[in-house]
Amino acid sequence: MNYLAHAFLSNNQTPLLVGNFIADHLRGNNFGDLPKDVIEGVYLHRKIDTFTDAHPEFKKAKRIFYDGFEKHSGILVDIYFDHLLAKNFEAYSELNLHDFSRNVYQVYSNHLNLLPQGSSRFLEYVVKNNIYHTYSKTIGIETVLFHLSNRIKHQVQLHESLLLFSRHEEQLQSYFSIFFKDALHEFKLL
Repeated sequence: MNYLAHAFLSNNQTPLLVGNFIADHLRGNNFGDLPKDVIEGVYLHRKIDTFTDAHPEFKKAKRIFYDGFEKHSGILVDIYFDHLLAKNFEAYSELNLHDFSRNVYQVYSNHLNLLPQGSSRFLEYVVKNNIYHTYSKTIGIETVLFHLSNRIKHQVQLHESLLLFSRHEEQLQSYFSIFFKDALHEFKLL
């Protein structure tokens, strides 16, 4: 799953939100001076990734993108699953997506001193483009995928996967619904 789902599965706990957000910018288990409860958020992020990669519905969803995007299918499913979460956010949360996003961005901003440089730069992009809210619109996903294509060095145009997404959206929604219900149980939100 991508950043929105990771934030949601942090269950409104500030240290978990911060740790979950910075986890992709940390390597190994040398966390320096990070507070213990933020480190728990890093480990939560890793547990979510392990759970996601092993889940049968996630694996089925990846196969949809094997036609032209096999190497990047996991990244695509992460982002499209965030899109499906954002699009139906109120089905999972008492807060609407706008308020949830604003609150989470504020938590990140309040803890800039704990963010590695990569996370700080990424936060600027997230807030400037209101990425969590942007995930709810197809055009927003297209933009995110276009920017991601420019960051990876494989000359792949990830935004072109939208054709496959559109063609298989109903099936992907079915995979996501089963997967996310299991994730909510696994991470004690249901």
